[in-house]
Amino acid sequence: MLMPKRTKYRKAFRGNMRGKASRGNVLAYGEYGLVATEPCWIKSNQIEAARVAMTRYIKRGGHVWIKIFPDKPVTTKPIGVRMGSGKGAVEFWVAVAKPGRVLFEIAGIPENDAKEALRLAMHKLPLKCKIVSKADLNGGAGDEK
Repeated sequence: MLMPKRTKYRKAFRGNMRGKASRGNVLAYGEYGLVATEPCWIKSNQIEAARVAMTRYIKRGGHVWIKIFPDKPVTTKPIGVRMGSGKGAVEFWVAVAKPGRVLFEIAGIPENDAKEALRLAMHKLPLKCKIVSKADLNGGAGDEK
């Protein structure tokens, strides 16, 4: 599963997910993409499940880009342990997805296949998403950046 090789600090604060995504909100590589419409933490195993669903459907044709990476550690204390005595151990890693963030991109396959693959991936994720094309998201601009 996805996780950073090394981090500056072992444990992180929870943070907040207010506002819209200011980065990663345009289709940079593919023709179609999956865009978050609500804020959420996405676990590394959910990202992997969505990737597997897409690549299985397109039968290893086309190209898939994962635009999010789980770089935030989430800690939990064991069940039955009293409050206090420090922060718990790192349990899993999450990627913070704000509304407008492009989660996955896909290219090199027909439109209906791409939309179906992204729909299958959407069902593996814990948040509401929408499927967009390059023309929709970038205001009709084709390959401009």
